[in-house]
Amino acid sequence: MKTQVEFAVAGTITPQMESVGRDEDVAPEYIRQMVAEGKIVIPWNHNRKPKAVGIGKGMRTKVNASIGTSSDIVDYDAEIRKALAAQTAGADTLMELSVGGDLDRVRREVIAAVDLPVGNVPLYQAFCEAARKYGNPNKLDKEMLFDIIEQQCADGMAFMAVHCGINLYTIERLRKQGYRYGGLVSKGGVSMVAWMMANERENPLYEEFDRVVSILKKYDTVLSLGNGLRAGAIHDSHDRAMVQELLINCELAELGREMGCQMLVEGPGHMPLDEIETNIRLQKRMSNDAPYYMLGPISCDVVPGYDHIAAAIGSAQSSRYGADLICYITPAEHLALPNEQDVIDGVKAARVAAYIGDMNKYPERGRQRDKTMSKARRDLDWQKQFELAIFPEDARAIRASRTPEDEKTCTMCGDFCASRGAGELFKGDLKGDKI
Repeated sequence: MKTQVEFAVAGTITPQMESVGRDEDVAPEYIRQMVAEGKIVIPWNHNRKPKAVGIGKGMRTKVNASIGTSSDIVDYDAEIRKALAAQTAGADTLMELSVGGDLDRVRREVIAAVDLPVGNVPLYQAFCEAARKYGNPNKLDKEMLFDIIEQQCADGMAFMAVHCGINLYTIERLRKQGYRYGGLVSKGGVSMVAWMMANERENPLYEEFDRVVSILKKYDTVLSLGNGLRAGAIHDSHDRAMVQELLINCELAELGREMGCQMLVEGPGHMPLDEIETNIRLQKRMSNDAPYYMLGPISCDVVPGYDHIAAAIGSAQSSRYGADLICYITPAEHLALPNEQDVIDGVKAARVAAYIGDMNKYPERGRQRDKTMSKARRDLDWQKQFELAIFPEDARAIRASRTPEDEKTCTMCGDFCASRGAGELFKGDLKGDKI
């Protein structure tokens, strides 16, 4: 069966492209053209058929939520609740990143529970299985790795973060620069680096990239080029190892696209605000506008418990300058496995960030909602304000918890409501589109 890329190159508009066009209010032919050029991806899987979500050029910025067990906490029901909470809070995609318990079970139950495209990192299960089977993850056999990738695709993975950009050359860059302030923070990346060093061999995912592509292409699973050497501290941002991996991933994105596979490039985890625009411009130029998936970025390193806010600030900037998919960060980042409320808070913070970014990325179409909200606030039209709010139920609940004497006002100002007073002063002066 053909992939979305192959259909698009052949001039065929698929039902998935039509669905994305409706959701984005964009012509399906535009979607087809951008998919053909590798500038939009639609995470999919022939075995599962999730909700069609467009990620890339001209699309609104999408939000990913990540869940999964750890070696300390294995609660399958909790992961299902978190998956459903993420979907209800408005996540566009979901990543199932378990490393504890029955990994096949949790993956399959999460996929069955939601309508969203679900992604994962196959290296997690590969190294977990090798550790269980051999007592040493570095004894992972590459055939086991490729078998696991195949099985996970068969289970319905819509996108898959595969660490193809780590190679012996990038590791040498890491050594020659004197390692890092923040070390390595990617579980999959560290595991692959350890395997390569222990076995004195090249990364098989890089060495046999065409084999990786052929597996994912069979299922029309998007290949998300993982950034295993991403910066885990703002002082490591854009060091030689990180930039080298990004360069390789951009090259691989082009190769995979030419082979008919949908390709996504992953971006950094920690980055100061003044480097975000440059990073995105670099990725877009080197990859010929391949969709860019930003993990955050967290914009400072000193706010544990509030990293979702530091990430939202970085994500808004990323969205503004052209990032296409951002991964939420929860308040538990750097501290603990996220719980259900952490997931909800993380998704909502990321959605606000994506919205703010899109307002500036697409000013002509991205600010009308805010203009209408301004009028509703001016006119004290509370029902209209709730209709326009991104999180209407939260807004209603806050207002209901502190009911004002005058239902037209709120308890912030009460009798001293500026909107009400000014409205009386200037009610005869409204004209044109300000009405």
